Amino acid sequence: MNVFTIGFTEKTAKRFFELIRSSGVKRVVDVRLNNTGQLAGFSKQADLAYFLRELCQIEYIHVPELAPTKDILDVYKKHGGAWSVYEAEFLNLMERRRIDQCVAKDIVDQGCLLCSENKPHHCHRRLVVEYLQNKWGDINTTHLL
Repeated sequence: MNVFTIGFTEKTAKRFFELIRSSGVKRVVDVRLNNTGQLAGFSKQADLAYFLRELCQIEYIHVPELAPTKDILDVYKKHGGAWSVYEAEFLNLMERRRIDQCVAKDIVDQGCLLCSENKPHHCHRRLVVEYLQNKWGDINTTHLL
């Protein structure tokens, strides 16, 4: 199984869509909690679905089950919480949600997990892929930077 990840911040629309198009991705799997906010720019849900279809001929799907809760996110982002705490809470959330059983493998395979963070190091999209790797095995991950 091949899985890609990408963040849209610090990327121009040109760079973002070139990375997606050249990667061989079949769909973008939006793992953001909020995909309609003003900070989303070209990656707002309706606009992104249109651009992906028209520019890259790939589909868009939003899977909020792969996003952290507002409470978990706020403690980390708004209140300066530690990454280690965020990571532990999000891993527990994925376990409780049983995402490995609720999310179809064919959605993830050849998909690109999308979030806002530029790099995957401190982003939940990396945690999702690592969690699924532990549950499903045999996942080849490519982070599009």
